Amino acid sequence: MTDQNQQSIATSPEAQQAMQAVAPALENYTDSVLFGELWQRPNLSKRDRSIVTLSALIARNHTAELGFYLDLALDNGVRAGEISEIIAHLAFYSGWGAAMSAVAVAQPVFARRSVAPAQLPGAAVAFLEIDETAEAQRAAMAEQSAGKVAPGLVQFTTDALFKHLWLRPGLAPRDRSLVTVSALVAAGHFPQITYHLNRAMDNGLTQAQASEVITHLAFYAGWPNAFSSVPVMKDVFAKRVQ
Repeated sequence: MTDQNQQSIATSPEAQQAMQAVAPALENYTDSVLFGELWQRPNLSKRDRSIVTLSALIARNHTAELGFYLDLALDNGVRAGEISEIIAHLAFYSGWGAAMSAVAVAQPVFARRSVAPAQLPGAAVAFLEIDETAEAQRAAMAEQSAGKVAPGLVQFTTDALFKHLWLRPGLAPRDRSLVTVSALVAAGHFPQITYHLNRAMDNGLTQAQASEVITHLAFYAGWPNAFSSVPVMKDVFAKRVQ
């Protein structure tokens, strides 16, 4: 069990009262297992865990506790500008509705913390340098898989995602990949994980960290999604050591 100070920050007072009234066992698991054990594991920093958690909650449109986790993320070192970029990024990977739901929850959190719009990344930014070789390979794969079926999708994928969104500097490439992989697992989009997990590891995510992401997501996206992602990750890990 965690000490009283830890318990006081584990959930919002409203959520704690609700659990006491409806599901006392859930309150105990939240305190002892979720925050007492999972969030203390060493292979992911608390900052990374916050990024993974926000990504999962937004991807699944689970906004009831999103405000609490936004505050926790800011306390754990995720900058307001990075949260802004996470939300914009997930508009493409989880849908505009999910992103707009997150905006509605984040707005009062930012206001309470005196985060002004001028402090956030703007629409016009100096892009990161693109890896032309990697982008050419990605574009060729996209054209081969979808070009004859949905050429517009292929074009937007190139222009809006990989030559624009992914080059925005407000979120480091490694963290942008972490957001993407977390959202894909949380939403059960397993066929897309292989490419993005490889990209994440190319961007600096270690195998130990990727493994811990799955463990963390079991609690926020459910055990079935976590276990269903294991064969995909196992295959990626195996092929990267060949």
